[in-house]
Amino acid sequence: MAVQAPIGTMTRSQTQRRRRIVQTAAALAVRGGVEAMQMRSVAERAGVALGTLYRYFPSKMDLVVAVVTEELDLLEGGIVRRPPTADDPSGRAVDVLLRATRGLMREPELADALVRSLIMAEVKIELDVRISDLVWRVATGNLGDGGSPDDTEVDRDSTGYVLAGALTSVWIFELVEILKGRRDIEEVEGRLRTAADRLLASF
Repeated sequence: MAVQAPIGTMTRSQTQRRRRIVQTAAALAVRGGVEAMQMRSVAERAGVALGTLYRYFPSKMDLVVAVVTEELDLLEGGIVRRPPTADDPSGRAVDVLLRATRGLMREPELADALVRSLIMAEVKIELDVRISDLVWRVATGNLGDGGSPDDTEVDRDSTGYVLAGALTSVWIFELVEILKGRRDIEEVEGRLRTAADRLLASF
């Protein structure tokens, strides 16, 4: 079985190659969803051998997670540059989730890839935790001394964090409803605000 190359040990050329693969996969996902991210197609369009692709990403789901992770990196970067300004934790949390929603809905196929990756058992915990970490840090005003969410430790056993995770779960469900055409963003905003007001009232 192939083993994914550790990012921290890659050379500059390997890092650039990995990034090119992820960008190629993201472009395919935008046009045709997860189904379009066939490993052979990604390898051909990225200009790498299929075996090389598998050294970087042992499975298609690993590649999906990499694409989604890059989207989360962009979201976090935007939050750091322009933090939510709401006075209360629930307002700040909803701001984060709405920014993520609007960004994803500009590329519905990529949003579909995100939702699918979130509900897959083997990757759900990792991505759920990352989103919940961001919501918790922003809601509590703990973006870290350097402005980076990674600068602040998170107590994932705390009641507040569990409630932030519950709000994240509500958001994922609402994303599914948007993708199914059952809700628009304005409706989702109202539902998220109601949920956040109840769940984060004790922050």
